Amino acid sequence: MDEAVNENFPGPRPGPFEGPIAIRSDDAGPWVHVPAGAPLAMPIQDFAARIEIASEPRRRGYWVPRAAIFAGAAVLTAAFGYELFSILAFAVMTPLQFLFLVLSTLAFGWIALGSLSGALGFLPLFAGEKADSISPPPFITPLHSRTALLFPVYHEDPTRIAGAIEAMADELVTLGRQQHFDIFILSDTRGDADGGREARVYEELQKRLRGRVEVYYRRRMDNYARKAGNIAEWIGRFGGAYEHFIILDGDSIMSGTVLVTLAQAMERDEKAGLIQSVPRLVGGTSLLQHLQQFACNTYGPSVAAGLAFWHRDQGNYWGHNAIIRTSAFATAAGLPDLPGRKPFGGHIMSHDFVEAVLLQRAGWGVHMMPSLEGSYEGMPPNIVDVVTRDRRWAQGNLQHLAIVSQPGITTMGRVHLGMGAVSYLISAVWAASLIVGLVLALQGQQIIPSYFRDAKTLFPIWPVIDPGAALRLFLATLCVVLLPKGLGLLLEWKRARRDRDPLHAIRATIGVAYETIYSMLIAPILMLTQTVGSIQIFAGIDSGWKAQKRDDGRLRFTDAMMFARWHTAIGLFVAIIAYVVSPGLLAWMAPVVLGLLLAGPVSWVTSRPAGPFSRWVLATQEERAPPPILAATAARANEWAKRLPHGDALSQAA
Repeated sequence: MDEAVNENFPGPRPGPFEGPIAIRSDDAGPWVHVPAGAPLAMPIQDFAARIEIASEPRRRGYWVPRAAIFAGAAVLTAAFGYELFSILAFAVMTPLQFLFLVLSTLAFGWIALGSLSGALGFLPLFAGEKADSISPPPFITPLHSRTALLFPVYHEDPTRIAGAIEAMADELVTLGRQQHFDIFILSDTRGDADGGREARVYEELQKRLRGRVEVYYRRRMDNYARKAGNIAEWIGRFGGAYEHFIILDGDSIMSGTVLVTLAQAMERDEKAGLIQSVPRLVGGTSLLQHLQQFACNTYGPSVAAGLAFWHRDQGNYWGHNAIIRTSAFATAAGLPDLPGRKPFGGHIMSHDFVEAVLLQRAGWGVHMMPSLEGSYEGMPPNIVDVVTRDRRWAQGNLQHLAIVSQPGITTMGRVHLGMGAVSYLISAVWAASLIVGLVLALQGQQIIPSYFRDAKTLFPIWPVIDPGAALRLFLATLCVVLLPKGLGLLLEWKRARRDRDPLHAIRATIGVAYETIYSMLIAPILMLTQTVGSIQIFAGIDSGWKAQKRDDGRLRFTDAMMFARWHTAIGLFVAIIAYVVSPGLLAWMAPVVLGLLLAGPVSWVTSRPAGPFSRWVLATQEERAPPPILAATAARANEWAKRLPHGDALSQAA
């Protein structure tokens, strides 16, 4: 089977996954191993339809944490806007000043909302309590259901996935729960070169685990609707045999205890439709990966706990490391294609958010368990690959703007979809506020003409900003921005005190300062790329679908500089303008200017393996004391890599 056959489905393109006939697609070779069919219909949903729920769950008291978050953010934002207004409106506010006020206040409001959410999650964690929105029964409780572990793959390294599967299967066997779990590898890989290599590995894996955990594999001839279509096709063919399924990405690892606990929680709560674990970042080798692991695992717990606290059973879904009730997903989460052309039309790219919203609409609980330890994932090794993935995510999140206003969506559903879109638009707002602020600074130095109050005024109004008041506002803003980092550090200090490990407190303090410096340098890089990406999306440019790089991602210095050429040019231009206005303005804008000027070197340095100091200061709990599942996965993956002929990496086909 050649590449052309794989890329172009020879028959009519599959339609909606509504029944056993519509969903049937041919498996592609060279090796296929699937169980007997158990079809389950998955009707396409209408976003405008209002769903009648037989027994609406009671949600008394849910408004309290939600009101605290949004009212608190509103108060902080109003205070920021008032203070900035008092600084700008010394006589009368010009249109440009008003635009700066609006843009800056919007950017601050978004930051305040995230920081307060983290603060809300910090409280139970500091008190030693759990913030989970659902509780499992005791671990000794027997299981009665069957759960499928689904690995949707697209040009992934099969040796890494085989190692993870074998390690997870071993833990299930050790726990004596293996009979309740089957494993499906659902491949969308194109071409026989990569497809044949992964098939050989998974065929050998199936033989090796035979008698312990059943492993199934199939490769779709047509990868219609990407990951969402892959999962929907599985539901249509085999979903009827399993009460639940757990989605895992190519870099996902979950311990046997986590798998069993999630299944137990599903059995205990019949209204639970989805339970999202909070995976921790692990396995990084580059400096960027170590920085992200440290940030996620230090600041992330309070942020995740805050989300669970105010989302309750109307939470979100991140597309992996979560368990889903099969019947709920099949009846409520069938995705339609959006009207129009790409990038806004076609199949839904960020399907996970939408699927969570559809489950909520049908009355199913969408929960989060941030206290559950043993769920892990990786991340791209360099900024270039992060930007590539981010561009795809941006398109998917902005696509939600076509859904958020539909009459059949719940209030919390609108919140999730809206916040997802704003998370990418806010970079453009920040960039615009910087541009307008620079123009205001030029006006303040009388370098460019200002505005007149009206046509009869003979004297122009020159914007004059009180530097003392501006400094106070800046420091207050900095406190809000750095609040999640400070709360994460407090939790690390508490852990160090509990473990009587003062060295950890010192290391965590240095690590927070070290990571903060790099995050300040990286933030302007992502601001520019997300702004450009948003403009491209609104201009109709599609992101495509590329295989994700997960292994060695070291960039050549010339490639890093080429990637950052526009960052550098813009940073140089801004630096010159700021210096012409005043050296003080240049110092004020130094974090943004330095991030842009050093975008190339920073991209290059962070793509390289972390040095001894970086590994020590950024070491996470999983690196200092690797959990058994991570150690077993690494060992098994190395064994599989030695078995695979002609190297252990797949080509990065797009």
